Amino acid sequence: MKGCGLGLRDTFADEIVKYADVIDFLEVVPENAMHMNRIEAKRFESIRERFEMVAHGLSLSLGDTIHLNEAHLARLKDFLDRYEIALYSEHLSFTSLDGVQSYELLPLPMTSEMVDGIVAKIDYVQEFLQRPLVIENPTYYTVLESTMEEAEFTVEILRRSGAKLLLDVNNVYVNAHNHRFNAEDFLDRLPISEVAYCHVAGHLEYRDDLFIDTHGTPVKTEVWDLLRQVMARKRVPVMLERDHNIPPLDALMKEFATMKEIHDGV
Repeated sequence: MKGCGLGLRDTFADEIVKYADVIDFLEVVPENAMHMNRIEAKRFESIRERFEMVAHGLSLSLGDTIHLNEAHLARLKDFLDRYEIALYSEHLSFTSLDGVQSYELLPLPMTSEMVDGIVAKIDYVQEFLQRPLVIENPTYYTVLESTMEEAEFTVEILRRSGAKLLLDVNNVYVNAHNHRFNAEDFLDRLPISEVAYCHVAGHLEYRDDLFIDTHGTPVKTEVWDLLRQVMARKRVPVMLERDHNIPPLDALMKEFATMKEIHDGV
């Protein structure tokens, strides 16, 4: 995978092919795509013929280190295999407790015990899916009792599991603001060689002391600046996320063009 991508959304799926020569890859949410009806599946297949695709999951729940939903994993593997999607990513968080889904990306206690559990689960998932797992650094609004800093926690999981990193630059910026650490220093502590690709997205400045990762606004200037810092170290693929208040595709592609300029070093 290389270049610049866009998250595929239903609101513009019917017209995305007109940008097939501009967009290098599309990211799809498997939890949505696995339940397509016949008409949606036919459209998806036609899009897949024109674009490289990656999958970004929402409900694997890596932080629930005891319970694994093997029925979900089986459906996921069938989907990835059917559409020949080699790269699959998930969040470094948990969405379920005792096997019950919350449908929220919940924070983890950053401890060595949690590292042990997540590494074991990554190993199992990679063996089950027969493909590597890429993990994303999440946003979090509550810091649970921890013995490690976020950068140390993330790097240790990458080192021990062999997983690659989906570096969400907006998440770094939001966490740095909310938890009062330096975003540039955080990025410097991450191994750029282990970054598979990046996300950029918009966030809501809810209060002076609280930013919220909404994917519902344009990308902020400060996030573009952090992306430039990443690209100065290594020109890795990058993707634009927009999940709410989605503008017309032509307008969204203007923001895509800004991302591409930064990626290409223009």
